[in-house]
Amino acid sequence: MEKTEINGGNPNLNGNGNHSSGDSKVALNGKSNEMPTFINHAEIAWHERRKEWVGDRSENVQREPKEPILSWTMTYEDLLTAEPFQQPIPLAEMVDFLVDIWHEDGLYD
Repeated sequence: MEKTEINGGNPNLNGNGNHSSGDSKVALNGKSNEMPTFINHAEIAWHERRKEWVGDRSENVQREPKEPILSWTMTYEDLLTAEPFQQPIPLAEMVDFLVDIWHEDGLYD
């Protein structure tokens, strides 16, 4: 089966832009039973780039769960200070904290 690229490449054209002799009748008459195969080069490149960026997941070491930075006794008002936090707070932990506060206040259903 011949493969046709989406960029308009024609497998029936020789280097001069003329139809090759063997396939010209099939190509001109449109009686070919084979459908051209679409190759998505952008998707292939995307997967290769993603693999470079993400890396080999089998090599990733499992991290031990960290202790939460926010104390379970902390209140919303404790967070509303002008002072920076002692250490960065992971987004997931902050979201969990805020959702818990909103549930307690009846703001999140």
